[in-house]
Order: sequence, then structure tokens, then C-alpha cells
Amino acid sequence: MSTGETINGVPVTEEQIAAWAAEAEAGYDVEELKKRGRGRPGRGAEPSQVVALRLTSDELAALDARAAQAHKTRSELIRDALAAYAA
Repeated sequence: MSTGETINGVPVTEEQIAAWAAEAEAGYDVEELKKRGRGRPGRGAEPSQVVALRLTSDELAALDARAAQAHKTRSELIRDALAAYAA
């Protein structure tokens, strides 16, 4: 592809585009697509709210290191910390 488009760092080829077009032209099973769900799974009965947070590069590095050590995501670590603080 002339524009150098990628998906997750992998170049998109003309062959891939042709395969996607052929798949779309053949049609999709709408009911099967609906079974997949959309977006991230919910965290409970109530909708979650996204909260933006600004961190310095040092704070972010410390957060990522601690999350990796605990085998958790950034969000999980932050939620755990907030729950412990509020307890």
C-alpha cells in the first residue's frame, strides 16, 4: 500500500485489502457479529465512568513498574490503591 498503513505495526498489503473486500462483499452473519459484544466488558451492574489523570513520566514509570511487579494493569493498580485509601 502506498501510504504505508499498518495495523499494530504490521503493514497492510493490497492482498489483505482485497481479502477484506471479498469478505465484506460475501456478506456477514449479523447475528454472529452481535454475539461478539462491543467495547470493553463492564465492571458491574452500573456503567463505569472514565476519569482522566495527568502523571509525570517518573510517576507513570513507577506506576508501570509496580503494576508489572503485581501482574496487574495500570487501571487495576489504581483502583486497588483508591480502594485501600478509601477503606
